[in-house]
Amino acid sequence: MNRDIELGTITTDVPARIDRLPWARFHWMVVVGLGSVWILDGLEVTMVGNVAARMTEDGSGISMTAGQIGTAGAIYVLGACVGAIVFGQLTDRFGRRKLFLITLILYLVATVATAFSFSPWYFFLVRFLTGAGIGGEYAAVNSAIDELIPARVRGRIDLIINGSYWLGAAGGAATTLFFLNTDILPQMIGWRLAFAVGALLSIFVFVVRKNVPESPRWLFIHGQQDEAERIVEGIESDIEETTRQKLPEPDRTITIRQRKTISFAELAKVAFKVYPKRAVLCLVLFVGQAFLYNGITFNLGTIFHGFYGVAAGTVPIFIILWSLSNFAGPVVLGRLFDTIGRKPMISFSYIGSAVVAVVLAFVFNAGIGNAWLFLIILAACFFLASSGASAAYLTVSEIFPMETRALAIAFFYAIGTAVGGIAGPLLFGEMIESGNRSLVAMAFCIGAGVMALGGIAEIFLGVRAEGANLEDIARPLTADDADETKGAVEAKKTAEAGASQGMGADGSVEPTTAVGDRQTRKRDRLRPGPGSAGGYAPWPSVSSRDVPSEVSANEVQGIIDYVRDLQPVSETKLYRAIGARQWGPGRFRSSVREAIRLGHIKRNRRGTLESTDR
Repeated sequence: MNRDIELGTITTDVPARIDRLPWARFHWMVVVGLGSVWILDGLEVTMVGNVAARMTEDGSGISMTAGQIGTAGAIYVLGACVGAIVFGQLTDRFGRRKLFLITLILYLVATVATAFSFSPWYFFLVRFLTGAGIGGEYAAVNSAIDELIPARVRGRIDLIINGSYWLGAAGGAATTLFFLNTDILPQMIGWRLAFAVGALLSIFVFVVRKNVPESPRWLFIHGQQDEAERIVEGIESDIEETTRQKLPEPDRTITIRQRKTISFAELAKVAFKVYPKRAVLCLVLFVGQAFLYNGITFNLGTIFHGFYGVAAGTVPIFIILWSLSNFAGPVVLGRLFDTIGRKPMISFSYIGSAVVAVVLAFVFNAGIGNAWLFLIILAACFFLASSGASAAYLTVSEIFPMETRALAIAFFYAIGTAVGGIAGPLLFGEMIESGNRSLVAMAFCIGAGVMALGGIAEIFLGVRAEGANLEDIARPLTADDADETKGAVEAKKTAEAGASQGMGADGSVEPTTAVGDRQTRKRDRLRPGPGSAGGYAPWPSVSSRDVPSEVSANEVQGIIDYVRDLQPVSETKLYRAIGARQWGPGRFRSSVREAIRLGHIKRNRRGTLESTDR
C-alpha cells in the first residue's frame, strides 16, 4: 500500500450506532432528500415519451423527426451510463454528499436548458447532460441511503425509494395532459414548460438535501473520525430529545485502517476477483430488469394505440395506472424483503413476473379481451417486476465493500442499462412496428426468459443480507488492512513475550488460566487455515466426516470453542478473534453456518452468536 495514502488504524462503533437507531425525523429527511432522484428520472423518461409527438409537429419550435426523438432517448441512456461511471468513482473518492449535490445541480441546469431547445443537436447535448446527472445520482444517492438507514429496515426503504421512479412516471404522464393541451398553452410553449416541472422539483429537493450529512461510514474510513462521531452524536441527541428515551449501547465495533484514496484498479479487482459470484449475480439481475422494463416502457403507448385502438389523448391515463401498479409492488412487498429474506423474495419477484409475462403474451397473441384486460395483466406482471428491479439496486449496494459501493452501483447500472436498456427497446420496437401480434408476444416471452434467469441466479448466487450490518455482509477493504497490521503487531508482541518467558524452539508456551492467553493459543492453532498440516481441534466432537468438503472440522470446532468462551459474540468480533481472514474467501461464513447446523451455536434475537452447549 502506498504510504502517501495511509492514515491511522482506528476502532469505531459508528456502524453499530447507526444500525441501532429507531426510525426518526432524520431518516425521513434522508428519504425525501435523497430518494427523490428516482421520481426525477421517472418524470424525465415519461416526459420525453409523452411530448415526443408534439416536438415532431410543425410549429413546435424545434422540428424534430421521430427518428431523432429515438436518438435523443438513446443519448439520454448513454449519458446516464457515462455519468454513473464517472460520478460513481468520484463518489467513493470524494464523498457521498459532495457528489449528490453536484449531480443534482447538473441535472437542474440541464433540465432548464432543455426547455430552451432550438435545434436537434442542442436537444441531444442537454439530454446527454441530464442523463449524466441522473446516472451520477444513482451512484451517490443509493450508496448514501444504505449507509444512513438502519439495517433492520434497509430492504423495504430501498425498495420503496427505488420504486418511487413510478410516481415520477405517473406524474410525468399526468403533467403532459395539461401542458400539451393547446386550448390552454400554445403549441411551441407547452412542451417547454413541461420540462420546467422537473426543474422546480429539483430545487425543492436541493433545499432538503443540503441538510443531509455526509455518510459517517465514508468519513471514518477516509480519516475524518471526529466528523463522523460529531454527525452520529448529533443524530443520537436529536432522537433522544424527541423520544425522551436513552438509546441502547452499541454491541459491536470494527477496526479499520483509514485511507485517503483507494485506486480504481483495486476497486475493480474486488468485484471480479474477490466476489466473482456476486458480480455475476448483479449483472444478471440488472440486465434482466433493464431489458424488460426499457423494452415495454418505450413502446407501451404504441401498443395501446396501435393494437387496441386507444386514442392518443387517452394513452397517458393507461400509463398512469400502470405506473401506479409499479409503485405499489415495492410498497406492499417491501417489508417481506426484510422479514422473509432477500433470496426468496428476489427470486419470487423475478420468476413470478416472468410467469405472468408469459400469460400476458398468450392473452395478447390470442386477442383475448380489450385494452383493460391487457392493462390488468400487465399491472400484475410489473407489480412483481418492480419489486425485483428495485431489489437489484438494493443487492448491488449491499454486497460489496463500502469503499467500492458507489462504483459498484455505477458499474452494474451502466452495464445493465447499456445491454438490456438498448437491446430491449430495439427488439420490442422492431416487432411492434411489424404489426404482427405473434412477434410482439414473442418479445414478451423473451423478456420473461431474461427475467427468469435473474430469479434463477438469485436462488443459486443470492446473498442473505436481511437485517445484517453492511460491514458483516462485505468487510471493508480497510478492515482487512487493519487485521493484517494488528496481526503483525500481535505476533511481534507474542514473540517478545515468549523470549522473555523461555519459549521453546518450537514456539510453544506453558498453559495459563488467562482467557486472553487461551484465546491467543486457539487463534494460533487455527491460523494455518484450510488444508494445513498439523492443525487440530481441541474438542473432538466434530470430525472431518461431519462437515461439508468446503469447510474443515478444525475451522468449525474453532468457531464452536470461541463462541463458548466469548458468548455472546458478533460475527465481526469472532472473525477477528479467530483469525479467519487467513482461511480464504467464504470459509468463515460456511463454517459458522455448519456450526449452527450441527446445533453447537445459534443466533439470538440480537443477531449475535451464542453457544448451545451446556
